[in-house]
Amino acid sequence: MRIIDETHTPHTGKVIDAFAKEEWLCRRTGNGEGPPLLYLWRHKRAFVLGLRDSKLPYAPQVMEQMERDGISTAVRHSGGAAVPLDEGVVNVSLITPKPRGRIDFHDDFRLMFGLVRSAIERLAPHLPQPVECGEVVGSYCPGDFDMSIGGRKFCGLAQRRQIGAISVQAFVLVEQQGEARMRWALDFYQAAANEATRSFHPPVRSGTMASLAELVDASVTVEAFVNALKEECRQRFLITDEKEQADVPFEEVIRIRNELERRYKP
Repeated sequence: MRIIDETHTPHTGKVIDAFAKEEWLCRRTGNGEGPPLLYLWRHKRAFVLGLRDSKLPYAPQVMEQMERDGISTAVRHSGGAAVPLDEGVVNVSLITPKPRGRIDFHDDFRLMFGLVRSAIERLAPHLPQPVECGEVVGSYCPGDFDMSIGGRKFCGLAQRRQIGAISVQAFVLVEQQGEARMRWALDFYQAAANEATRSFHPPVRSGTMASLAELVDASVTVEAFVNALKEECRQRFLITDEKEQADVPFEEVIRIRNELERRYKP
């Protein structure tokens, strides 16, 4: 397995570029040209929509306003709903080959869940409450593989499937306040939906989101979490290479960015 860690400096450009890099890496793995890998990144300020979110009646206008305010927006190509991103959120993608004929993909979710949980246990061996798996109703981007402590969600998982590879994506709230991000997601839905479409988006509510710094220990940092996650991977897998930048050709990033923007345009 390879580890690509771009968390040292948060991205500041188009957030879709990170998804374009991941798409290229996933295609290469699916073609047998690259090993499984862990791709880590952050963005300074971005808002990523799910495909269903992008169909809300006023979503394009809200996205345009965000862009004018210096917030990069995108519609992602995996499952899930809207996710606010900032420097305190670590995005993790686990890219693995997909065996032919395989139908059940829950094992990939379980693997990601286990990696993130073990990293947290490295940071805090004596958690007062366990890391749990299951939908946290009222959280943003809810799903069966929400990760929570004490009923408050700090991580959500989504999946991108290709012909020969799978990418399981996680957003992990490590620093800052989960409540502020919840409010950002709620403000988006209130602005993007109308009365007829209120039921078409997750019922985001207060008290459902928190960061690891809030749930585990105020001293937990992005750097500490990333180091713990990478150490867990070193214990589980044979790591063949570790890099601080994905080796994706710039022209490929632009090409795939344009492809994704055309395909998932609101």
